[in-house]
Amino acid sequence: MPIPPQQSHLVPLAAELRLPTNWLDYTILAIYFVVVLGIGFAARRSVKTTLDFFLSGRSLPAWVTGLAFISANLAATEILGMAANSAQYGAYTVHWYWIGAIPAMVFLGLVMMPFYYGSKVRSVPEFLLLRFDRWAHLLSSVLFAFAAILIAGVNLYALAIVVEALLGWPQWVAIVVAGFFVLAYITLGGLSSAIYNEVLQFFVILAALIPITVLALKKTGGWDGLSDTLTESHGSDFVTAWGGTGIGSDNPLGANWLTIVLGLGFVLSFGYWTTNFAEVQRALSAKNLSAAQRTPLIAAYPKIFIVFLVMIPGLAAAALVPGFGTEESGYQYNDAIPYLMQDLLPNGVLGIAVTGLLAAFMAGMAANVSSFNTVFTTDIWAKYVVTDREDGYYVRFGRLITAVGVLASIGTAFLASSFSNIMSYLQTLFSFFNVPMFVVFIIGMFWKRASMRSGFWGLLAGTTAAMVNYFVLYKQDIISIPTDQGANFVSAIAGFVAGAVVMFAVSLFTAPKPDEDLQGLVYGTRSPGMAEPPAAGDDAWYRKPALLGWGAVILAAACYIPFSF
Repeated sequence: MPIPPQQSHLVPLAAELRLPTNWLDYTILAIYFVVVLGIGFAARRSVKTTLDFFLSGRSLPAWVTGLAFISANLAATEILGMAANSAQYGAYTVHWYWIGAIPAMVFLGLVMMPFYYGSKVRSVPEFLLLRFDRWAHLLSSVLFAFAAILIAGVNLYALAIVVEALLGWPQWVAIVVAGFFVLAYITLGGLSSAIYNEVLQFFVILAALIPITVLALKKTGGWDGLSDTLTESHGSDFVTAWGGTGIGSDNPLGANWLTIVLGLGFVLSFGYWTTNFAEVQRALSAKNLSAAQRTPLIAAYPKIFIVFLVMIPGLAAAALVPGFGTEESGYQYNDAIPYLMQDLLPNGVLGIAVTGLLAAFMAGMAANVSSFNTVFTTDIWAKYVVTDREDGYYVRFGRLITAVGVLASIGTAFLASSFSNIMSYLQTLFSFFNVPMFVVFIIGMFWKRASMRSGFWGLLAGTTAAMVNYFVLYKQDIISIPTDQGANFVSAIAGFVAGAVVMFAVSLFTAPKPDEDLQGLVYGTRSPGMAEPPAAGDDAWYRKPALLGWGAVILAAACYIPFSF
C-alpha cells in the first residue's frame, strides 16, 4: 500500500526531539570544527596549480582516496534517508547497498578507471569531450553542475531542519555555519582539504552510528527480538530482502524483483557510481593508475557493512514506536535516527553523535561543491568563456566559484521540501542526470562505431525521457506506480532505453570518430597512460584490483543469504 507523502515528508522534526545537550557535547562539536579548519589551512600550503586545487596534484595514496570516496557518499542525507527507508520499507534497504552499489563500484574500479585515469582527464565531462564532441561535453558539464548544486542544497536543507530540532538553532544559523565551514576549508585547500576532512569525517560518522546501532539492538532484544517484533507488527516480508517482490505482488516498496535488479541494481546504480564526478574525482586524485583503480574497490568493503548502521536504527524505531511514521505516532520516518539519539545516548556520546551527523552533512555537501567548482571552472569557464589564461587565474576563479556554489546551494536547499523523503528526492535527481550520462559513457566505451554527434543526442534524449516519465506519466497518473521510489526505478529504465536507442539511431546516420582519436577511450584500445607500470608494492597479491573487486561482489552476495529465507 502506498505511503501518503505527508507521512514521510522532509519537514521539521518532531518538537519533542530536542536533545538534552550540555557543555561537554558542545565542546566536542567545537573541537571538530577547529580541526576541520586546521586541515584546510594545512592543505593550503600544497595548492600552487589547478591540478593541486582540483585534483590534489594526483598524489594521494589509495587508502586515503578510498575512505574519502565512501565518506563523500555517506552524507547525512543517506544516514537519515536510509534509516527512514528502513523504518518505512524494512529490510528492502539492503538492495541500495548490495545490489545497488557494490557491483557498480567494482565495475568502476576494474573497467572504467583505466579509461578515466589513463586519458588524464580532470573531470567526467572532459572524457565526453575526448570521446564525442564539444556539444556532448558542454551539455554534460551544465547538467552535472546543476545537479551538484541541487544535491549540495538538499544536504544543507536536511542539516538545517535537524539542527533546529536537535539543538534549537534557527535554520538560517545552521545553514550559514555549515556553509561557512565547507566554504572555508575547500576555498583554502581545494580538493586535498575536502578529501582529508572526508577521511576524518568517515571515522566521526562511524563513532556516531555504532553506539546508536548497538544500543538500539540491546533495547529491542537483539536481532531475534527486533525481527520478531517487526514480523508481528509489519508482517514477515518486512525483515526479508525479497519477500513480496514477485511480479504482480504488493509490497511497501512498490517495486518487484525485476525493477529492483534492472532499475536500481543496473541503471540507477551504475549511472550513479560510474559517472558521478563527486565520487570519481576522489579516484582521479590518486597517485597512480593502480591506486585509482583500488579507490572504489577499497570503499566497497565498508559500503557492504554500513547498511547495518543505518538499517538497524530504522527498524528499531519502527519496533519501539507503534505506527512510527504515521501522524498518530507523532514522528516522521526521517525522525528515526534523532529519536534514537534522544532516547538512548548519554551526554558526551550524544555530542559525538551530533558531531557525526554534522560531519556527514558537511562531507556530502563538500563532495558536491568541490566537484562543482572543478567542472564549472575547467569544463565551462576555461573552455568556453575565458580561455588560455595563466594557471593562477583559474585557481583564483575556482575559489570564487566555490563561494558561488555554496550560495547557490543555500538557494536550492528548499526545493527538497516538495519531495516525499530525502532518498526519493536524491534518487529522482540520479535518474534525471546520472543515468543518461551512464548510457552515453557505456555505449561510447564499448561501441567504437558510436558517432561524435550521438553523445549529445543520447544524453538529451535520456534526460528528457526520464523527466517525462516522472513528471508527466507518473505525476499525472497516466501510468500507475505505487511509490516515488518505484517511479524512480521506472524513470531510470526509460532514460537508459531512450538514450541508447537514440545513440544507435544517430550513429547510423552520422560519421564515427577516426580510430586514431579513440585510443584509450574505447574498450580494446590502449593509451600511454593506461600502460603505466605499478608503483613499488602495488603488485602485491592483496592489492590486485581483480581480487579486491571480485572479493567484494562475493561478500555482498553472501550477505543476502540471511535475508533471503
